[in-house]
Amino acid sequence: MPVFSHLHTHTQYSLLDGQASIGALMKKAQADGMPAVAMTDHGNMFGAFNFVAEANKYNVKPIVGCEFYLTLDRHQKSFSKEQKDVRHHQLLLAKDQEGYKNLSKLCSLSYIEGVYSKWPRIDKELLVKYHKGLIATSCCIGAEVPQAILWKTEEEAEEIFKWWLDLFGEDYYIEIQRHGLQNIDGTGKSQEDINQVLLKWAKKYNVKVICTNDSHYVEQDDWNAHDILLCVNTGEDQGTPVGDFQTRYYRFLSDDQKVIYDTVDNVRNKYGNQAGIRQMLQRIEEAGPRTRFGFPNDQFYFKSQAEMNELFKDVPEAVDNTNEIVDKITPPVLKRDILLPNFPLPPQFANADEYLRHLTYEGAAKRYSEITPEVEERLDYELRIIQTMGFAGYFLIVQDFINRGRDMGVFVGPGRGSAAGSAVAYCVGITNIDPIKYSLLFERFLNPERVSMPDIDIDFDDVNRQRVIDYVVDKYGKNQVAQIITFGTMAAKSSIKDVARSTSLPLAEANELAKMVPDAPGTTLAKAFIENLELAAIREGNDARAAVLKLAEKLEGSVRNTGIHAAGVIIAPDDLTDYIPVSTSKDSDLLITQFDGKVVESAGMLKMDFLGLKTLTIIKDAMELIKKNHGVEIDIDNIPLDDEKTYALYQRGDTIGTFQFESEGMRMYLKDLQPTNIEDLIAMNALYRPGPMQFIPNFINRKHGREEVEYPHELLEPILNYSYGIMVYQEQIMQTAQILAGYSLGGADLLRRAMGKKDMKKMAEEREKFIKGAGELHKIPAKKASEVFDVMEKFAQYGFNRSHSAAYSVVAYQTGYLKAHYPAEYMAAVLTNNMNDIKKVTFFIEEARKQGVPVLGPDVNESLLKFNVNEQGHIRFGLGAIKGTGEAAVEAIITEREQNGHYQDIFDFSKRVNLRAVNKKTFESMAMAGAFDSFGLYHRAQLLEVPEGENISLLEKAVRYGNNYQAEQQAAQQSLFGGSAAVASPLPKIPEVTPWSQAEMLRREKDVVGFYISGHPLDQFKLEIDSYCTCGLDKIEEYKTRDINVAGMVTEVVIRTGRNGNPFALFTIEDYDTSMQMALFGEDYVKFSPYLKGGLYLFIRGKVQLRYKTEDQWELKPINIQLLGDVMDKMAQGVQVNINLQLFTPNIADALEEAIVASPGQKRLELTLMVPEERLALPTYSRKYRIDPKVFLESIKELGLGECKLI
Repeated sequence: MPVFSHLHTHTQYSLLDGQASIGALMKKAQADGMPAVAMTDHGNMFGAFNFVAEANKYNVKPIVGCEFYLTLDRHQKSFSKEQKDVRHHQLLLAKDQEGYKNLSKLCSLSYIEGVYSKWPRIDKELLVKYHKGLIATSCCIGAEVPQAILWKTEEEAEEIFKWWLDLFGEDYYIEIQRHGLQNIDGTGKSQEDINQVLLKWAKKYNVKVICTNDSHYVEQDDWNAHDILLCVNTGEDQGTPVGDFQTRYYRFLSDDQKVIYDTVDNVRNKYGNQAGIRQMLQRIEEAGPRTRFGFPNDQFYFKSQAEMNELFKDVPEAVDNTNEIVDKITPPVLKRDILLPNFPLPPQFANADEYLRHLTYEGAAKRYSEITPEVEERLDYELRIIQTMGFAGYFLIVQDFINRGRDMGVFVGPGRGSAAGSAVAYCVGITNIDPIKYSLLFERFLNPERVSMPDIDIDFDDVNRQRVIDYVVDKYGKNQVAQIITFGTMAAKSSIKDVARSTSLPLAEANELAKMVPDAPGTTLAKAFIENLELAAIREGNDARAAVLKLAEKLEGSVRNTGIHAAGVIIAPDDLTDYIPVSTSKDSDLLITQFDGKVVESAGMLKMDFLGLKTLTIIKDAMELIKKNHGVEIDIDNIPLDDEKTYALYQRGDTIGTFQFESEGMRMYLKDLQPTNIEDLIAMNALYRPGPMQFIPNFINRKHGREEVEYPHELLEPILNYSYGIMVYQEQIMQTAQILAGYSLGGADLLRRAMGKKDMKKMAEEREKFIKGAGELHKIPAKKASEVFDVMEKFAQYGFNRSHSAAYSVVAYQTGYLKAHYPAEYMAAVLTNNMNDIKKVTFFIEEARKQGVPVLGPDVNESLLKFNVNEQGHIRFGLGAIKGTGEAAVEAIITEREQNGHYQDIFDFSKRVNLRAVNKKTFESMAMAGAFDSFGLYHRAQLLEVPEGENISLLEKAVRYGNNYQAEQQAAQQSLFGGSAAVASPLPKIPEVTPWSQAEMLRREKDVVGFYISGHPLDQFKLEIDSYCTCGLDKIEEYKTRDINVAGMVTEVVIRTGRNGNPFALFTIEDYDTSMQMALFGEDYVKFSPYLKGGLYLFIRGKVQLRYKTEDQWELKPINIQLLGDVMDKMAQGVQVNINLQLFTPNIADALEEAIVASPGQKRLELTLMVPEERLALPTYSRKYRIDPKVFLESIKELGLGECKLI
């Protein structure tokens, strides 16, 4: 039996068309003794790097190829119904490194020059230019030569065949496949008919024949999973027939699960007694001409050598000739060292090392008031290592675009990760934190004993990040810079949903299955079956749900789509397409690598992460507001790090809206810690994470003297004193090895890595080395040295990178400083940069108010585009926050206001603004948001409602007035004599219109801004909520298994019918902070469904319990529902009023008595007389009067008596 190798193989990188994973292919190939495999994905080389690496692991020769889309003219991008884009498939295989380079070039150019719709295309012009080192075949049915046999005369087809033969010569092969295809596209010709023509030409022209299988999945029974993948791609239902209405050939599945491909008549005659076949025949008749894309049978799999020999036993040479191709192949080497771009040097410098030294010392003179021997020694040491490792060019490239960014006004972070440990990086401007001052280690960044590319990630303010990338593109050229592709895969939940959608499993059942998969990141279906036995039991069943789960398992991990890495950019030494294949995307103007971030560096490309950090934008925006409002220009990098007001903010835990320190748990610890210096913040930043969090109480107690500060050894006091003897940082572990056992810092970094990875063999060796070194250097007993090693080992699991913690703590401190000194400006900047998250905006508005900074709605005479701060120190909404305005309209409004003063009324506004930019929709949205309220001349309803007897609103009249005025002005300016003034039109009369209710006004605000501005609909029930609600909707999980009271507004109601035919309801209620969906079934539905109307305010008593069939999802099951407006009458026994006697004047006493007399009712009145300073409180109650709480509370609202609550 001749040896066979697959040369036409699709992997999952043939997106939503190939189902085979590279690993599974290699595993099967190795098990079958197959010497080689070719990867030939459709139109791309996305998987090439992984394919070569995986094949080498399995000792299978990798052949890198691609099945291209070939068109007549790759530049033509417009087509019509008459002239369509005709694309043929074409298989090409790389013989050697030159072939791989040309294959990569063709694949890149298919995107750069040839992409049309979703197809990257090449043409023959490109093939002629880049065919060297490539093997071509006649390919599959969809290729040019077989299509010519189908549709042209045999003579015409032969001429096309000869073109390919002339171009590729001995590297052109006739490819035959046998998938049993009949009457292709109604031509009357079968796949075998095409094969016979090709075999005839093979003899005539002495061309070698190879056989292939158009492999799209690994095993034959994977055909169904592959079919689902096609349905996901096309959005079709799997039940839609697969076949050809014209030829009547269709695909069927027999009752014993065998795939049949035949005509309807043949199938009816042979298998018409089978229920499944009859059902499909009926479906075909009902569908008429409608079919879906699908493969005709189950033969498109990775067949074994024996199967291929059996299939082509009449042409054994076709099997054997695959070996000739395999022998021709020298697999390409894709893995290589990083190739650095050439950084242009000034002529006076001989090399990159010399120039970097110059820049370093030039920067050091600015950074340090004096270059001390310590500084000089550190810089020389770092420069020596950088030179030895050959990374000077890298430092020059990075410092160049960072400093250029700063020059352009882009905010750059002080550093992140271990790069902050480099003094050279600090001096040349890459980082902005002094590693000598903060005791940061260079070896944590660049280890001379472990040569690896440095990794400098840079934070830029997220608004201007793109400007820095644009600079890099301009400097190095568009053909040398690319963004990095990402591959979106089918995760556990999404694979269930995709399969369910394609197989028409009811949505409710699909969602139920998906919910049974744990939410933990990285959860696979295999793990889910172990953790959720109910899900595992469903899988073992025989129903539709079991089928979905089994198919989902096969599809899990399949590549579903491509994306672009949010931050990664690569820079090549010259044309990128000479090194790696690239693609394009409608979402970017840059090239996109075809290799993802996991391998692109291994392919030799320099990868940079240009990270957008919102915090830097917040700092930038805050500083601009501070300069505008206070005339103060803050140098944020040189603010005092011992500012009392800032530390007071941290000590209060008043850090909401600041960087890194705003979580509830962190704020609690800050109040306990009472930080007094930057070291406290650096330590807390490092400790507040899973694992080391357990040491926070020790750290706090040691700072305050409640716990003794102990050191593992007294020699470690200098490096552990600022963390009170606790090894908080990885650098401290390295320094411990250096001080006690004489390690170099490079060696100590290797020790730290071994400890972090729990490399037991390496750690045993290192323990012995550490004990020996400690004994030789300091005469430390072996037992004590081993104990210290144990401590290091323990903390190595938790230790955090001090360089990163220090850099980010400095950024955090900067935000704390701004919030402490300029709370209004800082919170305005925070709000501006969270505008897309309604929950966060609501949260930060409340925080600003807690800071004593009111947040006011948008105003035509005060608002800017973003949030700003007015002269009274109040935050004012930006006009850009209003839906329906647009930046151009806002700019027009602000520009006119700044040039000619405040607008006086709606008519003055309409006269003056550019009505081409500010349209009627803008007027309406601004009115609904309250932007015209400050005129004080009309309420919102008067502007927007159409009065009785009229047909347009006052607002529309204002727009017309403005248009007429501007038209008259323009006409007057263009008159023959010029200079004549336009006649002023009379102002429309302001109509009498009933004002909107508070609820209506708030609803309209939410429509145009996304949330409530001037209040909240629940404010009218604040007393009831404060008095009787257990918690807000966002806190229910704190009351697991308990009965609680909540309140909210109904925002959505969905009534459905269950399997039992009974109705049930899903409804959403919303309170101040969040919203929650609840359900009502059975008797509860009958009893409480009258309350399920949008806009009703409800008071709900319920039990917090686990959601049905889950172990970690909690819900509130309603026990009782009533109208929130009825709660006071039904539940209140009376009212309690706290009265501060120091503020209780005779006038207030008289007003209180009047309110009591005017509020007769049946409820009790309690008064508590208080003197807060002396902590005196005297409760009393009225025997004489009984009150109506609602009327009474409304009457005393303006008296400012003190706290009132229901009892």
